[in-house]
Amino acid sequence: MVPINSVLSPAANAKRLIASRDAFQRALLDWYRVHHRKLPWRESPSVYKTVVSELMLQQTQVKTVLPYFARWLQAFPDFAALAAAPEERVLKLWEGLGYYSRARNLHKLAKAIVALPALPRTSDEWRELPGVGPYTAAAVTSISFGAHAAVVDGNVVRILARLTADATEFKDNTTAVKTVTPLADAVLNRDHPGDHNQAMMELGATICVRHNPLCTVCPVFDFCAGQKSGAPENFPRLAQKKIEQLAVTRAWVLHDGRLLLHRAAEGAKRFANMHELPSAADLGLDENTLLAGPLLARKKRGITRYQISESIHAFTPDATIRRRWDKTSALHWIPLADLDTITLSGPHRRWITELLAKYAR
Repeated sequence: MVPINSVLSPAANAKRLIASRDAFQRALLDWYRVHHRKLPWRESPSVYKTVVSELMLQQTQVKTVLPYFARWLQAFPDFAALAAAPEERVLKLWEGLGYYSRARNLHKLAKAIVALPALPRTSDEWRELPGVGPYTAAAVTSISFGAHAAVVDGNVVRILARLTADATEFKDNTTAVKTVTPLADAVLNRDHPGDHNQAMMELGATICVRHNPLCTVCPVFDFCAGQKSGAPENFPRLAQKKIEQLAVTRAWVLHDGRLLLHRAAEGAKRFANMHELPSAADLGLDENTLLAGPLLARKKRGITRYQISESIHAFTPDATIRRRWDKTSALHWIPLADLDTITLSGPHRRWITELLAKYAR
């Protein structure tokens, strides 16, 4: 093994890591084969299970994904079953996982795959399919077909930045991924690319974590310039995201055992075809009209770069307003007994459940 030195430049440490890659690969793989978590997509693996798990795990923790994965496989056991399902059912099974474009992309991907004469086997071929980026393509083809493609996500960026003590400030994760991909390719175990990629992801998720990394039990401790520096948490450096604050006023309108909800248009950027409590704009009302009603709850949620504060006010419309709403195609009176049959955004499902427990007795 070529000695590492935190005083050297990241480029020099990268060269040393590449020179020691055989020993690095062995240490990583030996650890993974003993200590990896027993996860359902790793038991009796298939291309389909790998694809579903990779899409679900994007920006979502394993513990959150596990029950969704089980329900999904029961409802849609293969690409053909998923392709044949209506989008409404697909979104319903995804409800609560967030980032619903992933569900739609998975649905489109299944339809594209069943139309092919055979499963594609290379990373380039997979990247031509709907909703498949470099990370997913590399994960699927390396795990399922032994393709020589390194997966690079936030976990892998963090590991490689620490291994090389790279203090470069990246403007965003996309830039960081692009920058470290050549090094990830250079240290990829070409005899076992799928296991190597899973080992890197496992290492980042369980040992080389963002805060308080478990350096003393890290299998590649001896290769890490970051830990030699004494401050591995300093790597990587990502520019601070600018968070925008938004405020939304929403209405709680309960009438004759029905709740008024707004359904986003099919082509909406977010939450297409999904229901939420209506905002003042959805109802065609001045915001002050809603604010004058009793405040039932204040809630917060984050969506990408937005921190959204939502206040929910009780509102009782007169007959004229109800008639106007009945002509608005995006507004729907949903019987309380039918709420479980429609797709709501995850936060609004929780909020509605809470409010019904308080105010619908």
